[in-house]
Amino acid sequence: MKTARIESIRLKNFRAFKDVELKDIPPYCVFVGANGSGKTTLFGVFNFLKTAMEQNVTAALGELGGGKGLQEVRTRGESGDIEITVKFRAPDINRRVTYSLVISEENNRPVVKQERLSYRRFDYGQPWRFLDFNNGKGSAVTDEVDWKNVEDDKDLIREQQTLKSPDILAIKGLSQFEKFPAVVTWGELIENWRVFDFHIQAAKADQQVGGYDEMLDKTGGNLALVMDFLHNHHSDVFDDILKKLPGRIPGVSGVQPKPTDDGRVLLWFEHNAFDAPILARHISDGTMRMLAYLALLHHPKPHPLLGVEEPENQLHPQLLEELAEEFRQYANKGGQVFVSTHSPDFLNAARVEEVFWLDKQNGCTSIHRAADDEQVKAYMDDGDKMGRLWRERFFAPLRG
Repeated sequence: MKTARIESIRLKNFRAFKDVELKDIPPYCVFVGANGSGKTTLFGVFNFLKTAMEQNVTAALGELGGGKGLQEVRTRGESGDIEITVKFRAPDINRRVTYSLVISEENNRPVVKQERLSYRRFDYGQPWRFLDFNNGKGSAVTDEVDWKNVEDDKDLIREQQTLKSPDILAIKGLSQFEKFPAVVTWGELIENWRVFDFHIQAAKADQQVGGYDEMLDKTGGNLALVMDFLHNHHSDVFDDILKKLPGRIPGVSGVQPKPTDDGRVLLWFEHNAFDAPILARHISDGTMRMLAYLALLHHPKPHPLLGVEEPENQLHPQLLEELAEEFRQYANKGGQVFVSTHSPDFLNAARVEEVFWLDKQNGCTSIHRAADDEQVKAYMDDGDKMGRLWRERFFAPLRG
Protein backbone atom coordinates (compact mmCIF):
# COMPACT_ATOMS: atom_id res chain seq x y z
CA MET A 1 0.00 0.00 0.00
CA LYS A 2 1.39 3.38 -1.00
CA THR A 3 0.76 6.04 1.59
CA ALA A 4 2.32 9.25 2.84
CA ARG A 5 5.04 9.09 5.49
CA ILE A 6 5.61 11.91 7.93
CA GLU A 7 9.33 12.61 8.22
CA SER A 8 9.44 15.63 10.53
CA ILE A 9 7.21 17.89 12.62
CA ARG A 10 8.05 21.34 13.96
CA LEU A 11 5.86 23.13 16.50
CA LYS A 12 6.16 26.69 17.78
CA ASN A 13 3.98 28.14 20.52
CA PHE A 14 1.69 25.12 20.47
CA ARG A 15 0.76 24.46 24.09
CA ALA A 16 3.81 23.05 25.91
CA PHE A 17 5.85 22.99 22.68
CA LYS A 18 7.46 26.42 22.63
CA ASP A 19 9.83 25.48 19.81
CA VAL A 20 10.52 21.82 19.08
CA GLU A 21 11.33 19.79 16.01
CA LEU A 22 10.85 16.07 15.69
CA LYS A 23 13.20 14.83 12.97
CA ASP A 24 13.83 11.54 11.17
CA ILE A 25 10.49 10.06 12.21
CA PRO A 26 10.43 6.31 11.48
CA PRO A 27 7.36 4.36 10.28
CA TYR A 28 6.91 3.01 13.82
CA CYS A 29 7.52 5.57 16.55
CA VAL A 30 7.29 5.14 20.35
CA PHE A 31 7.03 8.13 22.69
CA VAL A 32 7.80 7.97 26.40
CA GLY A 33 7.75 10.61 29.09
CA ALA A 34 6.31 11.47 32.46
CA ASN A 35 2.64 12.29 32.92
CA GLY A 36 2.00 15.82 31.69
CA SER A 37 5.11 15.91 29.51
CA GLY A 38 3.12 16.45 26.31
CA LYS A 39 2.55 13.04 24.70
CA THR A 40 -1.19 13.56 24.35
CA THR A 41 -0.61 17.12 23.08
CA LEU A 42 1.70 15.78 20.37
CA PHE A 43 -1.02 13.41 19.18
CA GLY A 44 -3.49 16.26 19.44
CA VAL A 45 -1.69 18.19 16.69
CA PHE A 46 -3.31 15.95 14.07
CA ASN A 47 -6.73 16.13 15.68
CA PHE A 48 -6.29 19.91 15.62
CA LEU A 49 -5.41 19.88 11.92
CA LYS A 50 -8.31 17.55 11.14
CA THR A 51 -10.85 19.82 12.84
CA ALA A 52 -9.28 22.88 11.19
CA MET A 53 -9.58 21.24 7.76
CA GLU A 54 -13.11 19.93 8.26
CA GLN A 55 -14.39 23.13 9.86
CA ASN A 56 -12.01 26.05 10.46
CA VAL A 57 -9.17 27.19 12.69
CA THR A 58 -11.55 28.92 15.11
CA ALA A 59 -13.36 25.63 15.76
CA ALA A 60 -10.08 23.72 16.13
CA LEU A 61 -8.72 26.22 18.64
CA GLY A 62 -11.98 26.17 20.56
CA GLU A 63 -12.02 22.37 20.70
CA LEU A 64 -8.42 22.07 21.86
CA GLY A 65 -8.52 25.07 24.18
CA GLY A 66 -11.73 24.16 25.96
CA GLY A 67 -13.62 26.97 24.28
CA LYS A 68 -11.05 29.60 25.19
CA GLY A 69 -9.45 29.68 21.75
CA LEU A 70 -6.00 30.80 20.75
CA GLN A 71 -4.92 32.13 24.15
CA GLU A 72 -5.37 28.72 25.72
CA VAL A 73 -3.58 26.85 22.91
CA ARG A 74 -0.64 29.24 22.58
CA THR A 75 2.32 28.44 24.85
CA ARG A 76 1.83 30.12 28.21
CA GLY A 77 3.76 33.35 28.56
CA GLU A 78 4.27 33.69 24.81
CA SER A 79 2.67 36.18 22.43
CA GLY A 80 3.92 34.94 19.06
CA ASP A 81 2.08 33.09 16.32
CA ILE A 82 1.30 29.38 16.49
CA GLU A 83 3.31 27.54 13.84
CA ILE A 84 2.97 23.96 12.61
CA THR A 85 5.29 22.59 9.92
CA VAL A 86 5.08 19.01 8.69
CA LYS A 87 7.33 17.37 6.12
CA PHE A 88 6.01 14.19 4.53
CA ARG A 89 6.90 11.90 1.66
CA ALA A 90 4.15 11.82 -0.98
CA PRO A 91 4.37 8.53 -2.92
CA ASP A 92 2.38 9.65 -5.96
CA ILE A 93 4.92 12.35 -6.83
CA ASN A 94 7.85 10.71 -5.00
CA ARG A 95 8.78 13.97 -3.30
CA ARG A 96 9.20 15.29 0.21
CA VAL A 97 6.45 17.86 0.67
CA THR A 98 6.45 20.64 3.27
CA TYR A 99 3.18 21.93 4.68
CA SER A 100 3.39 24.97 6.94
CA LEU A 101 0.65 26.73 8.86
CA VAL A 102 0.94 29.97 10.83
CA ILE A 103 -1.99 31.03 13.00
CA SER A 104 -2.24 34.56 14.30
CA GLU A 105 -4.91 36.88 15.67
CA GLU A 106 -6.56 40.01 14.29
CA ASN A 107 -9.23 41.97 16.14
CA ASN A 108 -9.30 39.22 18.77
CA ARG A 109 -10.17 36.61 16.14
CA PRO A 110 -7.89 33.81 14.87
CA VAL A 111 -6.69 34.01 11.27
CA VAL A 112 -4.55 31.84 9.04
CA LYS A 113 -1.66 34.22 8.67
CA GLN A 114 0.14 31.88 6.30
CA GLU A 115 -0.51 28.51 4.71
CA ARG A 116 1.98 27.00 2.30
CA LEU A 117 2.62 23.71 0.58
CA SER A 118 5.85 23.28 -1.35
CA TYR A 119 8.30 20.74 -2.70
CA ARG A 120 11.36 20.57 -4.93
CA ARG A 121 11.06 19.59 -8.55
CA PHE A 122 14.31 17.63 -8.24
CA ASP A 123 16.33 16.55 -5.19
CA TYR A 124 18.12 19.89 -5.27
CA GLY A 125 17.30 23.56 -5.69
CA GLN A 126 14.72 25.78 -4.04
CA PRO A 127 11.25 24.37 -3.26
CA TRP A 128 8.40 25.41 -5.51
CA ARG A 129 5.30 26.75 -3.79
CA PHE A 130 2.22 24.99 -5.07
CA LEU A 131 -0.04 26.55 -2.45
CA ASP A 132 0.51 29.98 -0.91
CA PHE A 133 -2.22 31.75 1.09
CA ASN A 134 -2.11 34.63 3.54
CA ASN A 135 -5.07 35.93 5.57
CA GLY A 136 -7.62 34.22 3.36
CA LYS A 137 -6.12 35.24 0.01
CA GLY A 138 -3.58 33.53 -2.18
CA SER A 139 -2.90 31.24 -5.08
CA ALA A 140 -2.68 27.58 -5.98
CA VAL A 141 -0.91 26.02 -8.93
CA THR A 142 -3.55 24.58 -11.25
CA ASP A 143 -1.23 22.51 -13.43
CA GLU A 144 0.57 20.65 -10.64
CA VAL A 145 0.08 17.35 -12.43
CA ASP A 146 2.22 18.68 -15.30
CA TRP A 147 5.02 20.12 -13.16
CA LYS A 148 7.63 17.78 -14.69
CA ASN A 149 7.20 19.56 -18.01
CA VAL A 150 7.90 22.99 -16.52
CA GLU A 151 11.45 24.30 -16.29
CA ASP A 152 10.84 27.30 -14.02
CA ASP A 153 8.32 27.73 -11.22
CA LYS A 154 7.46 31.14 -12.68
CA ASP A 155 5.96 29.28 -15.63
CA LEU A 156 3.50 27.38 -13.46
CA ILE A 157 -0.12 28.43 -13.85
CA ARG A 158 -1.40 29.95 -10.61
CA GLU A 159 -4.99 30.74 -9.83
CA GLN A 160 -5.78 33.53 -7.37
CA GLN A 161 -8.50 32.77 -4.84
CA THR A 162 -10.15 34.48 -1.88
CA LEU A 163 -11.50 32.24 0.87
CA LYS A 164 -14.86 32.86 2.49
CA SER A 165 -13.16 33.60 5.81
CA PRO A 166 -9.51 34.11 6.89
CA ASP A 167 -9.78 31.27 9.44
CA ILE A 168 -10.45 28.66 6.72
CA LEU A 169 -7.66 26.41 5.42
CA ALA A 170 -7.10 26.48 1.67
CA ILE A 171 -6.52 22.72 1.67
CA LYS A 172 -10.13 22.25 2.78
CA GLY A 173 -11.39 22.78 -0.75
CA LEU A 174 -8.35 21.94 -2.86
CA SER A 175 -7.91 18.48 -1.35
CA GLN A 176 -11.10 17.44 -3.18
CA PHE A 177 -9.51 17.88 -6.63
CA GLU A 178 -7.16 15.32 -8.22
CA LYS A 179 -5.26 18.06 -10.07
CA PHE A 180 -3.63 18.97 -6.73
CA PRO A 181 -1.99 15.60 -5.91
CA ALA A 182 0.25 16.82 -3.07
CA VAL A 183 -2.67 18.62 -1.43
CA VAL A 184 -4.86 15.53 -1.90
CA THR A 185 -2.22 13.34 -0.24
CA TRP A 186 -1.91 15.69 2.71
CA GLY A 187 -5.68 16.03 3.04
CA GLU A 188 -6.22 12.27 3.01
CA LEU A 189 -3.55 11.77 5.65
CA ILE A 190 -5.17 14.32 7.96
CA GLU A 191 -8.69 13.11 7.24
CA ASN A 192 -7.84 9.46 7.96
CA TRP A 193 -5.57 10.00 10.97
CA ARG A 194 -6.90 8.13 14.00
CA VAL A 195 -5.96 8.28 17.68
CA PHE A 196 -7.21 5.33 19.70
CA ASP A 197 -7.85 5.43 23.42
CA PHE A 198 -9.98 2.37 24.01
CA HIS A 199 -12.80 2.55 26.58
CA ILE A 200 -13.54 -1.09 27.18
CA GLN A 201 -16.84 -0.58 28.95
CA ALA A 202 -18.15 1.01 25.76
CA ALA A 203 -17.04 -2.06 23.77
CA LYS A 204 -18.81 -4.37 26.23
CA ALA A 205 -22.15 -2.63 25.75
CA ASP A 206 -24.70 -4.27 23.45
CA GLN A 207 -24.21 -2.72 20.02
CA GLN A 208 -27.06 -1.27 18.00
CA VAL A 209 -27.15 -2.18 14.33
CA GLY A 210 -27.27 0.81 12.00
CA GLY A 211 -26.01 -0.80 8.82
CA TYR A 212 -22.46 -1.88 9.61
CA ASP A 213 -19.28 -0.25 10.84
CA GLU A 214 -16.14 -1.02 8.89
CA MET A 215 -13.61 0.78 11.10
CA LEU A 216 -13.18 0.94 14.86
CA ASP A 217 -14.02 4.26 16.43
CA LYS A 218 -11.48 5.87 18.75
CA THR A 219 -12.94 4.28 21.91
CA GLY A 220 -13.59 0.81 20.49
CA GLY A 221 -17.26 1.20 21.35
CA ASN A 222 -18.32 -0.31 18.00
CA LEU A 223 -16.14 -3.43 18.33
CA ALA A 224 -19.06 -5.85 17.92
CA LEU A 225 -20.17 -4.13 14.70
CA VAL A 226 -16.63 -4.18 13.27
CA MET A 227 -16.20 -7.87 14.12
CA ASP A 228 -19.54 -8.53 12.43
CA PHE A 229 -18.33 -6.64 9.35
CA LEU A 230 -15.07 -8.63 9.23
CA HIS A 231 -16.98 -11.89 9.72
CA ASN A 232 -19.33 -11.14 6.82
CA HIS A 233 -17.00 -9.37 4.38
CA HIS A 234 -13.42 -10.42 5.24
CA SER A 235 -13.68 -13.94 6.60
CA ASP A 236 -9.94 -14.55 6.09
CA VAL A 237 -9.09 -11.62 8.38
CA PHE A 238 -11.72 -12.73 10.90
CA ASP A 239 -10.28 -16.26 10.93
CA ASP A 240 -6.75 -14.92 11.37
CA ILE A 241 -7.87 -12.94 14.42
CA LEU A 242 -9.50 -16.06 15.91
CA LYS A 243 -6.29 -18.03 15.41
CA LYS A 244 -4.24 -15.43 17.26
CA LEU A 245 -6.63 -14.76 20.15
CA PRO A 246 -6.12 -18.07 22.08
CA GLY A 247 -2.38 -17.46 22.18
CA ARG A 248 -2.96 -14.05 23.77
CA ILE A 249 -5.84 -14.95 26.09
CA PRO A 250 -5.57 -18.51 27.48
CA GLY A 251 -8.87 -20.36 27.51
CA VAL A 252 -10.60 -18.26 24.86
CA SER A 253 -11.20 -20.47 21.85
CA GLY A 254 -13.52 -18.40 19.70
CA VAL A 255 -15.60 -15.26 19.16
CA GLN A 256 -18.92 -14.91 17.38
CA PRO A 257 -20.80 -11.69 16.56
CA LYS A 258 -24.51 -12.53 16.47
CA PRO A 259 -27.35 -10.21 15.41
CA THR A 260 -30.49 -10.37 17.53
CA ASP A 261 -34.13 -10.08 16.52
CA ASP A 262 -34.41 -6.63 18.07
CA GLY A 263 -31.65 -5.12 15.93
CA ARG A 264 -28.53 -5.51 18.05
CA VAL A 265 -25.19 -7.24 17.54
CA LEU A 266 -23.84 -9.16 20.51
CA LEU A 267 -20.32 -10.56 20.90
CA TRP A 268 -20.19 -14.06 22.32
CA PHE A 269 -16.92 -15.64 23.52
CA GLU A 270 -16.24 -19.37 23.60
CA HIS A 271 -14.14 -20.44 26.61
CA ASN A 272 -12.65 -23.85 27.31
CA ALA A 273 -13.79 -23.74 30.93
CA PHE A 274 -17.47 -23.30 30.07
CA ASP A 275 -19.95 -25.29 28.00
CA ALA A 276 -21.94 -22.25 26.86
CA PRO A 277 -20.61 -19.05 25.19
CA ILE A 278 -20.08 -15.98 27.37
CA LEU A 279 -21.54 -12.58 26.52
CA ALA A 280 -19.02 -9.76 26.05
CA ARG A 281 -20.24 -7.83 29.08
CA HIS A 282 -19.03 -10.71 31.28
CA ILE A 283 -15.57 -11.01 29.67
CA SER A 284 -12.46 -9.48 31.23
CA ASP A 285 -11.35 -6.01 30.21
CA GLY A 286 -8.00 -7.38 29.03
CA THR A 287 -9.68 -9.87 26.69
CA MET A 288 -11.79 -7.14 25.12
CA ARG A 289 -8.81 -4.83 24.75
CA MET A 290 -6.71 -7.51 23.06
CA LEU A 291 -9.54 -8.32 20.66
CA ALA A 292 -9.86 -4.62 19.85
CA TYR A 293 -6.14 -4.38 19.02
CA LEU A 294 -6.30 -7.47 16.83
CA ALA A 295 -9.30 -6.05 14.97
CA LEU A 296 -7.47 -2.75 14.53
CA LEU A 297 -4.07 -4.08 13.49
CA HIS A 298 -5.32 -6.80 11.14
CA HIS A 299 -7.95 -4.72 9.39
CA PRO A 300 -7.63 -5.01 5.58
CA LYS A 301 -7.65 -1.20 5.24
CA PRO A 302 -4.90 0.29 7.45
CA HIS A 303 -5.05 3.90 8.54
CA PRO A 304 -2.26 5.95 6.91
CA LEU A 305 -1.44 7.40 10.32
CA LEU A 306 -2.39 5.64 13.54
CA GLY A 307 -1.93 6.87 17.10
CA VAL A 308 -2.43 4.72 20.19
CA GLU A 309 -2.12 5.99 23.74
CA GLU A 310 -0.84 3.61 26.43
CA PRO A 311 -1.65 0.25 24.78
CA GLU A 312 -0.37 -1.53 27.90
CA ASN A 313 -3.46 -0.66 29.95
CA GLN A 314 -5.30 -3.77 31.24
CA LEU A 315 -2.95 -6.16 29.44
CA HIS A 316 -0.59 -8.67 31.01
CA PRO A 317 3.08 -7.55 30.69
CA GLN A 318 4.01 -10.76 28.86
CA LEU A 319 1.69 -9.80 25.99
CA LEU A 320 3.25 -6.41 25.36
CA GLU A 321 6.38 -7.29 23.37
CA GLU A 322 4.33 -9.32 20.89
CA LEU A 323 1.78 -6.50 20.63
CA ALA A 324 4.57 -4.01 19.99
CA GLU A 325 5.85 -6.20 17.16
CA GLU A 326 2.37 -6.19 15.60
CA PHE A 327 2.37 -2.39 15.65
CA ARG A 328 5.68 -2.49 13.80
CA GLN A 329 4.29 -4.94 11.22
CA TYR A 330 1.28 -2.65 10.73
CA ALA A 331 3.67 0.22 10.00
CA ASN A 332 5.70 -1.92 7.60
CA LYS A 333 2.51 -2.62 5.62
CA GLY A 334 2.10 1.10 5.04
CA GLY A 335 0.27 2.54 8.05
CA GLN A 336 2.58 4.81 10.03
CA VAL A 337 2.19 4.29 13.79
CA PHE A 338 2.73 6.61 16.77
CA VAL A 339 2.45 4.99 20.21
CA SER A 340 2.81 6.54 23.66
CA THR A 341 3.64 4.29 26.61
CA HIS A 342 4.70 4.17 30.24
CA SER A 343 5.50 0.46 30.12
CA PRO A 344 9.11 -0.82 30.20
CA ASP A 345 7.78 -4.19 29.00
CA PHE A 346 6.27 -2.63 25.88
CA LEU A 347 9.36 -0.49 25.38
CA ASN A 348 11.62 -3.58 25.53
CA ALA A 349 10.42 -4.49 22.03
CA ALA A 350 11.44 -1.11 20.60
CA ARG A 351 14.58 -0.42 18.61
CA VAL A 352 16.75 2.56 19.42
CA GLU A 353 15.81 4.40 16.21
CA GLU A 354 12.09 4.07 17.04
CA VAL A 355 12.11 5.74 20.47
CA PHE A 356 11.67 9.41 21.40
CA TRP A 357 11.32 10.78 24.90
CA LEU A 358 9.66 13.96 26.06
CA ASP A 359 10.98 16.06 28.91
CA LYS A 360 9.17 19.03 30.41
CA GLN A 361 11.13 21.76 32.16
CA ASN A 362 9.74 25.13 33.30
CA GLY A 363 6.46 24.44 31.54
CA CYS A 364 7.97 23.70 28.11
CA THR A 365 8.55 20.31 26.50
CA SER A 366 11.60 19.15 24.58
CA ILE A 367 11.79 16.00 22.44
CA HIS A 368 14.85 13.75 22.23
CA ARG A 369 15.73 10.90 19.86
CA ALA A 370 17.14 7.86 21.62
CA ALA A 371 19.40 7.25 18.61
CA ASP A 372 21.06 10.65 19.22
CA ASP A 373 22.18 9.66 22.72
CA GLU A 374 25.54 7.92 22.41
CA GLN A 375 25.33 6.18 25.78
CA VAL A 376 21.85 4.79 25.17
CA LYS A 377 22.88 3.71 21.68
CA ALA A 378 25.99 1.97 23.04
CA TYR A 379 23.94 0.04 25.58
CA MET A 380 21.52 -1.06 22.87
CA ASP A 381 24.40 -2.11 20.59
CA ASP A 382 25.62 -4.30 23.45
CA GLY A 383 22.27 -6.10 23.61
CA ASP A 384 20.49 -4.14 26.32
CA LYS A 385 16.77 -3.42 26.12
CA MET A 386 15.12 -0.03 25.88
CA GLY A 387 12.66 -0.70 28.66
CA ARG A 388 15.38 -1.41 31.20
CA LEU A 389 17.25 1.74 30.22
CA TRP A 390 14.06 3.77 30.63
CA ARG A 391 13.32 2.18 34.02
CA GLU A 392 16.87 2.87 35.22
CA ARG A 393 16.68 6.50 34.01
CA PHE A 394 19.43 6.29 31.42
CA PHE A 395 17.60 8.64 29.08
CA ALA A 396 19.15 12.12 29.19
CA PRO A 397 18.32 14.57 30.69
CA LEU A 398 17.00 12.23 33.37
CA ARG A 399 20.41 10.90 34.35
CA GLY A 400 21.85 11.52 37.74
